[in-house]
Amino acid sequence: MRSLAALSAIAAIQCSATAALAGDAAELNILGFSADGGVFAFEEYGIQDGSGFPYANRFYIDTASDSFLPGTPIRVRLDDESASLDEARNQARTQGEAIIEEAVLAANRGVTAGFNPITELSVEPHRMAVNPRPVFPPIDQPLELRLEEIALEQPANCHDLGTAVGYRLTRLGVSPGETAQLLHEDTSIPASRNCPLGYSFGAVQTFFPDGGEPVYAAVIAVRSVGFEGPNHRWIAVPGKL
Repeated sequence: MRSLAALSAIAAIQCSATAALAGDAAELNILGFSADGGVFAFEEYGIQDGSGFPYANRFYIDTASDSFLPGTPIRVRLDDESASLDEARNQARTQGEAIIEEAVLAANRGVTAGFNPITELSVEPHRMAVNPRPVFPPIDQPLELRLEEIALEQPANCHDLGTAVGYRLTRLGVSPGETAQLLHEDTSIPASRNCPLGYSFGAVQTFFPDGGEPVYAAVIAVRSVGFEGPNHRWIAVPGKL
């Protein structure tokens, strides 16, 4: 019995050590669009590995120019292990209200046409093909996206951390005879990605504004170097349907 108890204690310690050495994976919360589809917003939040500090980041993207709205992204980190994640999220939400009201985003959330959690092992991480909205039989052209990882020069803050990875995003089947439309291709890697190691599709959010042009946002998980293991953060690329 003592041997069994000892083995159980060792197993518990090993499991605890494994959990303690895991990188942090930010939760994704799609906030929605402006009423005309001109802005897409999402939130990522979690507990930072190593420090244990709660953080919440909000991103507001102009869907026409694929650029951040002035004053964004909003990044909140509470450098206090006793602070709660809700506190960090509430602070980020309050700042975001000055950009676009939360109620407006919630009223125009759109459709999550595709979703791949980072824990999913059975999907193709670099391909996403969706029916843009739940209408059957479909009345919309399918939206098919491909993600490619490309090796690039390391950012200055990533020396000696291995090969840095950028990405190329393309859309297939946009028009007859057109094989692919290039949506984005990295030529360098921004420091904000924290030494990326790889990418995978997380979600596709679509929106059909009243009387306006339909839009979508491809949300991509970025796997990057973390303090205790690989971290996951989120970026998004908007487009017109």
